[in-house]
Amino acid sequence: MSKEFKVGVKDGIPIALGYFAVSFSLGIAMLSSGMTAVQGAVMSVSNLTSAGEFAGVRVIAAGGGLLELVLTQVIINLRYSLMSLSLTQKLDDKVSFWQKLLIAFGNTDEIFAVAMNHQKSLTLPYMLGLESLPIVGWTAGTYLGAVAGGLMPTSVSVAMNVMLYGMFIAIVVPVAKKSRPVLIVAAIAIFLSSLFYYVPFLKGISAGISIILCTVAAAAFGAVLFPVSEEAKA
Repeated sequence: MSKEFKVGVKDGIPIALGYFAVSFSLGIAMLSSGMTAVQGAVMSVSNLTSAGEFAGVRVIAAGGGLLELVLTQVIINLRYSLMSLSLTQKLDDKVSFWQKLLIAFGNTDEIFAVAMNHQKSLTLPYMLGLESLPIVGWTAGTYLGAVAGGLMPTSVSVAMNVMLYGMFIAIVVPVAKKSRPVLIVAAIAIFLSSLFYYVPFLKGISAGISIILCTVAAAAFGAVLFPVSEEAKA
C-alpha cells in the first residue's frame, strides 16, 4: 500500500462517516418506494450522488419511465462534468485517460472539494484512497438504512438529511477563511442559488440546472475578478 493511497484514505475518513450517516435516510426512502435493501445498495454503489439518487427514488416511487429517470440523472449530475474537467487540471501527468475515467466515477462534491485543497498534484493512488472509504460508507449506509426501515423515527431521518450540507460547509469554510477570492466566489454562488430559490420565474428551473448555472456563473465571476497569473500557475 503506497504512502499516497494511505494519505487519500485518511483524508476520506470524514467524508465516509458523513456519507454513512446521510445515506441512512436514502435507504429508508428506497424502502418506502418499494425497493429492497440489496437493490438500494446496488443503486448507491453504481450512482454516487445524493441528489441524483433521491430524485431517482422519487421517479421510481411515482412510476416514472426509464427515459424520465435517465434525463433526471443527466440534468442533476451534469455538474460533475464541470468538476471532473476542473479536477483534471490538478491530476498528475502520469494519470492515463482510463485512470481519469475511474477517478471521475467517484468524483462527488465533497471528494472534489478535498482533492482541490490537496497541496500536491493528485496521483492515482491518492484519488483511489480518497474515494474508497466514501464509496463504502455511502453504500453501507444505504443498505443498513433500508434494513432499519420504519424502525427509525421520522425526526431522526429528517435531521440526517441536513448532515450532508453541514459536512460540505465544514470543508469549504476553513478554506474560505484563508482565501478572500474563495470567500467571495462562495458568497456569489450562495446569492445566485438564493435567487433560484426565491425569485418566482426562476423557481421553476430544476435543481440540477440551477446548480450548473450557479456554478458556471460563480466560477466566471471568480475568473474575472481574481485572474491567476502565469507565474502563480507555475
